[in-house]
Amino acid sequence: MDEAPATDIARLRAALEGARDALDSDGSGAGPLGDVLTRLSGPELAEFMALMDDVKARAAAGQIRVTAEAAHRGEFTSARRGVGSVHAWVREHAPSLQQDGAGQVAQLAQDVACSVPGGLWSTAGPGVGAYADPEKPEGIVWARVLTGEVGAKLALKVLREAARLEDMLEPEAVPTVAKAMCDFGVAWGAGEVPKLRHELIARFGREGEFDDVQDRLRSGAYLSSPRIQDGDVTAYELALTPEQAAMLEAAIGPLSQPAPNEVTGERDHRPAGQRRAEALAAVCGRVAGEDAAAQDSPGGASTTVHVNIDFDDLLAHFPDHEDTDTAPDLDRETEGSGCGRVMVSRAQATMLSPAIVRQLACDADIIPVVFGSNGEILDVGRAVRLFTKAQRRALWHRDKHCTYPGCDVPAGWAKAHHLVHWVDGGDSDLANAALLCQRHHTHVHDKRFIATVHAPDEHGRSVTWDLSPGSYDRELPARLNKIRRERAKKQATADQGAAERTRLDTGPPDPWANEPPDHVIEAWIEEWTAEEQDRERLEAQREAQFDDALATMLDEERTHTS
Repeated sequence: MDEAPATDIARLRAALEGARDALDSDGSGAGPLGDVLTRLSGPELAEFMALMDDVKARAAAGQIRVTAEAAHRGEFTSARRGVGSVHAWVREHAPSLQQDGAGQVAQLAQDVACSVPGGLWSTAGPGVGAYADPEKPEGIVWARVLTGEVGAKLALKVLREAARLEDMLEPEAVPTVAKAMCDFGVAWGAGEVPKLRHELIARFGREGEFDDVQDRLRSGAYLSSPRIQDGDVTAYELALTPEQAAMLEAAIGPLSQPAPNEVTGERDHRPAGQRRAEALAAVCGRVAGEDAAAQDSPGGASTTVHVNIDFDDLLAHFPDHEDTDTAPDLDRETEGSGCGRVMVSRAQATMLSPAIVRQLACDADIIPVVFGSNGEILDVGRAVRLFTKAQRRALWHRDKHCTYPGCDVPAGWAKAHHLVHWVDGGDSDLANAALLCQRHHTHVHDKRFIATVHAPDEHGRSVTWDLSPGSYDRELPARLNKIRRERAKKQATADQGAAERTRLDTGPPDPWANEPPDHVIEAWIEEWTAEEQDRERLEAQREAQFDDALATMLDEERTHTS
């Protein structure tokens, strides 16, 4: 054997063993490094850290080259009588790679070795093949692997991306793209390299290629059906084109930002995922409301609730109508029992708690469905709007934005909330209504807050919230009694008016005893019909004038605010 090669091998082995011994340490940390570590200055710590990183990178490059040589020779099979793999060989002789990286080192080394099946090896790598060509992605990547700058994971990622983009790029741009991906991966990591794909196609792609890529992406966008599990959240899978993602983020981005309340001092503790989900729900609710309004729904409901309930359960959800100063039985109202189930949608049979159903009912169309004793449908009622379009417009003008202290979400994004819940017997009138954004609508229901409507104060606010926990439950008995008294007063006034009209009727017992001639009756009918038509036109004109005046005031408010 030639003494010079033997001396080179011995010298390399000694250098590697020396580096290993210099970094050797036992379980207590004792060793060459541990003995001097505490005596190193700050600059020396930084110097040693950089030196060790360089050693590590070059050692990793050496492992890839050794593995490639072994794969080129078939060492992993010859030692096991034809049974084995490069991966197993790496795991056996490099135990540290068993934790992570053995497969990547084996894959890269094998790819390099297979590129020159009949070629010769030198200390710089294969002498022929793609990995020896400095103008091909393989040669560009391999050159940086040899210096230790690019590891196996990044090398494989760049090579895969280069192969994927090759037919989309101008041929002369391929080396530039490979170098750019290596530079980007070295700075930001292998996982970030695919994010360059569209930018590289846009800048270096063949003519029209980027447009074709965008068109092909549309077929890959999807929104899965809901995966529902009782008692758990409903899961969706979503993939969007860049255009769709940009529109989605533009819609929910501002709404999903943390919103601490400077007035009350409350911090926004919602995690980012919850904020984004609630923002998406708010956007969908607003669009649904606009669609309903465009279809002449009375109030533009954002939710339609189909109620399936027997008569006894229906009565149990409303307070007693007797006018009494005693508090109604609130236990059944606040605790709730059973559950509601979604009907007539892809979320069929999703379970909703009674509290959530009450919250939805604040801004919903209620459609009564009557069932017989055997479950047969006897009647399906028409939708009853809780707040009319005119009432909502009046709320927009009165409240201007979400009424929760410190919140300025615009009126158009807010919901009309019943201060005394509709299911508890509250009326759908302006004195029992306030605007709340989606977030604070949920918060008010969760904390069971109540508010009072009053004349505008010095700040122009007409709604004041009691933010002490459970204020709704404390105030509910008195509010319900007040509602009952007002209803009784209105009914008494109506009855008194009817009685007075009866007393004023001094005509004969039979109003048709002296029936007038037919031509007189026909003249009366024509006169009455004309009067009714004039009255209807006048009412329509007044309503149009009211809508125009209200729209003008809203425009002036927006102009003054901006």
